[in-house]
Amino acid sequence: MRILYAASEAQPVAASGGLADVAGSLPKALVEEGHDARVVIPYYVNSMKQQWRDMLTYVTNFYVPVGWRSQYCGLFTAKINNVTYYFLDNEYYFRRDFGLYGYYDDAERYAFFSRAVLEMLKVIDFKPQIINSNDWQCALIPVYYSMFYKNDSKLWGIKNVFTIHNIQYQGRYGMELLQDVLGIPKHFAALMEYDKDVNFMKAAIEVSDKITTVSPTYAHEIFNPWFSHGLDRALKDKQYKTCGFLNGIDTDMYNPATDPAIAQNFTVTRKAGKKVCTQKLLEEVGLPAGEEPVLGMVSRLVEHKGFDLVKRVFDDIINLGYKVVILGSGESQYEQFFHEMRWKYPHRVAFTCGYVPDLAKKIYAGANMFLMPSKSEPCGLAQMIALRYGTIPIVRKTGGLADSIIDCGDEGGTGYTFQSYNAHDMLYAIQRAKDCYWNKTEWNKLVTRAMKADFSWKQSAKLYIGLYRELAGDSD
Repeated sequence: MRILYAASEAQPVAASGGLADVAGSLPKALVEEGHDARVVIPYYVNSMKQQWRDMLTYVTNFYVPVGWRSQYCGLFTAKINNVTYYFLDNEYYFRRDFGLYGYYDDAERYAFFSRAVLEMLKVIDFKPQIINSNDWQCALIPVYYSMFYKNDSKLWGIKNVFTIHNIQYQGRYGMELLQDVLGIPKHFAALMEYDKDVNFMKAAIEVSDKITTVSPTYAHEIFNPWFSHGLDRALKDKQYKTCGFLNGIDTDMYNPATDPAIAQNFTVTRKAGKKVCTQKLLEEVGLPAGEEPVLGMVSRLVEHKGFDLVKRVFDDIINLGYKVVILGSGESQYEQFFHEMRWKYPHRVAFTCGYVPDLAKKIYAGANMFLMPSKSEPCGLAQMIALRYGTIPIVRKTGGLADSIIDCGDEGGTGYTFQSYNAHDMLYAIQRAKDCYWNKTEWNKLVTRAMKADFSWKQSAKLYIGLYRELAGDSD
């Protein structure tokens, strides 16, 4: 099959979160299954390392309608991990100095990108059977296709899949953008309008042939007002075209047997290196050596990640005998709290504010448990990465956390779970993990099960292929 995977970021060239991991891994898995899957992203000149810019080959340029304007777009390509990547270039929109998103004109930037993806298909020798667009930044691709391109002889018959990675971020802007910025005729206003605003994601939900989410549980949760961030009304009659496939991880990138970032490599049959990783982690973050369990967290420090629960019972976690290593940044209240805890418990708590990729891997490899008490979690990759490194997840049963972690109270358990969004329920799960940790025979069995858990993209890719074939009427 021929699939174009459209995203606002993709590993290894431009990344700010989990979307980039998926956009870098799923197309690669599809290619390994024998399909022609290609990736298209913006060309973020200042956010891409020189090694990737040096690989790019210029293809052509064309002009893209953006409201009443016509904007230049350069097209570059490169082969990365055996996948063809396309990069859409406009320095006015994508040569920015402070990350990928968060600019005053993001609506215009990604309206340009969405329309440029479709214009690109008119000038290259590749017509996909499926365009899989991701999150609000690409939500206008199926919208523009339905408005302006579905009857184009070069693009006729393409099916659109829209994937929701996080329904909280919807691309919501004032209605005044409709014509001048987005270039959408006034008679389509009802399609774009939701709660008196333009809503990119709502429009994509309406026109896409299929809607996917990044875990089966999240596919059900988004119909619930508690999780939908207001979009449940738009989704209420769309269950027939909504499904969820659990994301995978790149098992080559996250491999304790070969990872150069960790202190010593190890495998499920030769685990001695994990203890070395623990010792070196404690040394690097300035905590004393010892046999106490190490609890790791690598996360954005925001409320929906469960940090209000952590804050409420943090002293109790320390009193259980844990050392805690945290890496992340986010809301100032949580950054300040962990700075204070580091000073209050200098021999128990280490906090690094920010995101350091190599330190993240050292925490995955060196911690004994990994805490993810999320209020909502569409999929989550950190718990899968932790399992890969033999670090036992402690998670709340929501979204992809519920789909990927089996509680140790059940047969074949791989972690510890709690159901209610309650600080003391979380604390009880943390206590259960500590009790098992001191039973070294049972703990070793648990670590073995964790490291044998398979969260490669192979199975998930087959589910996507099945969906694509169903849409395209391809029975091969």
